[in-house]
Amino acid sequence: MNRDGEEVDPGARHGIGLVWATESGLEAAAYLGRRWGEQVRAIEAGSVADALRTAYRECEAVIAFLATGATVRVLAPLLGHKTTDPPVVCVDESREYAIALLGGHYGANDLARRVADALSCPAGRCRPVISNARDSTGVNPLPPEPSLAPEPVVPTLVVGVGSSRGASADEILSTVDAALAVGGLSPDEVATLASVDLKADEPGLLAAADRRGWPIAFHPAAELAPVDVPNPSAVVQAATGTASVAEAAARYAGPGRPWAELLVPKVKSAMVTAAVARQRPRGRLAVVGLGPGARDLLAPRAAGELRAASVLVGLDQYVDQIRDLLPVDTQVHATGLGSEEARARSAVDLARAGAQVVLIGSGDAGVYAMASPTLDYADTEDVDVVCVPGITAATAASNVLGAPLGHDHCSISLSDLHTPWAAIERRIRAAAEGDFVVSFYNPRSRKRDWQLPAALEILAARRPPQTPIGWVRNASRPDQTHGISTLSQFDPAVVDMYTVVTVGCSQSRIVAGRFVTPRGYTWAE
Repeated sequence: MNRDGEEVDPGARHGIGLVWATESGLEAAAYLGRRWGEQVRAIEAGSVADALRTAYRECEAVIAFLATGATVRVLAPLLGHKTTDPPVVCVDESREYAIALLGGHYGANDLARRVADALSCPAGRCRPVISNARDSTGVNPLPPEPSLAPEPVVPTLVVGVGSSRGASADEILSTVDAALAVGGLSPDEVATLASVDLKADEPGLLAAADRRGWPIAFHPAAELAPVDVPNPSAVVQAATGTASVAEAAARYAGPGRPWAELLVPKVKSAMVTAAVARQRPRGRLAVVGLGPGARDLLAPRAAGELRAASVLVGLDQYVDQIRDLLPVDTQVHATGLGSEEARARSAVDLARAGAQVVLIGSGDAGVYAMASPTLDYADTEDVDVVCVPGITAATAASNVLGAPLGHDHCSISLSDLHTPWAAIERRIRAAAEGDFVVSFYNPRSRKRDWQLPAALEILAARRPPQTPIGWVRNASRPDQTHGISTLSQFDPAVVDMYTVVTVGCSQSRIVAGRFVTPRGYTWAE
């Protein structure tokens, strides 16, 4: 009997139930179905929660391609006793971990190991996660959860200070505190004090900054003079060369940068004025290549950028691949195919506004991907830009085929959406003349079925008919397929938009079923 009072007959259960919520889960479930055959049952019953409950009631064991938290919440009312309940294993979205969730000593630990072993082939590596003390030796634990501690206060405030000669540190700090109090602001948020360079030797100002541990910046009057302020003063202009010190120094962010938002106009005491502005944080744009698809081919640096993202921009299907790596509060801007320009502009505009943005692309984002249009639009120096490399589709395909890129090679896209065919054809002829190994991206689609045969005809005119040609579809993914043929026998019909086609040079050959292009080394006897 479970916690809902239902009678349960363990002997009536049969098979291992598979439950999923996403395309990735469906893909993995189908893969297990092909490997394990009639041992497994795909459970589809209304909602995902209904399917999970059905699997738990009707199956000998359950493999849930779902979050552990969601699985526990759905199954909690159905729990009876560990000796009669079916073991449950959860697999994360990236298929990196098989987690023995329920019934560890009663089948879940062994099932987690078995699932991990199965999902580690043909690509990637899935690891069992077992928490029982006596069974966990040598098994990788779950990675640590991100810290739930509150974020530290960011010091983004600039307090502009003007003072008469001889103003004391006490008066300066009391006036600064009064200005902060007007805006309901904390001294902990203050990043720096600022003033005009004429005050660079003012003892009270220097002592005030030192007492609070605040840095202080002194700006030339000529740089403060153009800053728009609500309370300019002719007296201050005559004395310093700028109509404002406190307000202008608070708003001034440096040459060429937008002025900061003035939060508190100047507050006066007998010898001091203070004003407060919030500097817009300097934006950061990380352009990240996700690699060919397998999680273990995602670069650690790329994963680090994703785990630190405050804003993520990307194609919806790529976002789904790595959503589990994102902090829970990450803003996600996902768009579909055909929105490349909009994604590039959105990423740059968000960074310009001060956000910490990660823009993702498949493979290497700088190869036929989002980096070049994005950086072309990022024509400003007030955004920090970093590009994180990823394994390209051509490289991933090359390693599946053997070593076809062992000597000089090039990549050519056969898509004429952005490049006229006449230009593409010139490049193919140049590659043929130079005897380069060629990797063709975007080789064929339903509407573009003639370009690949035309390209191969150009290469065949300068290469022997036995020249190797290899193709890899969905390199590194669970449904990866590939083949090796020759120029004279290759059938372009096996190719689609998810395929990379690699054509050898005149020296390439097939060795023990592998595509090899010699480097030209001469080995001594």
